[in-house]
Amino acid sequence: MKSDGDAVKIVQKNRKAWFDYEILDKYEAGLVLLGSEVKSLRNGHVSIHEAYARLKNGEAWLLNMEIGQYANAGPFGHVPKRPRKLLLTRRELGKLAVKMHERGLTLVPLSLYFKKGLAKLEIGLARGKRQYDKREAIKKRENARDLRRRMMK
Repeated sequence: MKSDGDAVKIVQKNRKAWFDYEILDKYEAGLVLLGSEVKSLRNGHVSIHEAYARLKNGEAWLLNMEIGQYANAGPFGHVPKRPRKLLLTRRELGKLAVKMHERGLTLVPLSLYFKKGLAKLEIGLARGKRQYDKREAIKKRENARDLRRRMMK
């Protein structure tokens, strides 16, 4: 029997990342957050669309993610766009460092969710798509949609 603590509650997905980037690999990372940040996340006051991750001194940091102020925090609130540490294993950090250095890849957040009560971020090792790649993806999607419509008739 599954309890409510085991459920995954998705807070936000970054659908644009799948359009702008070719996702090569995915990782699940924990986040180091303050109490007021967790409360804001649970209320859905977050934006990961402009966020990205960097490796610095053997640690992963999430930059440019905006977590809105929690109204009931009073003077003990948080800075909305502060850098936040990502929790990954040493082995994962090593793999990411090698791949990012060799191929010029980047880390983009794909989704933010709560798993067993803990805030998790799914990050993707990604390569930026060029304009013609994006047009090709749109064509494939439209062709698949047309095919489905024809099959329904």
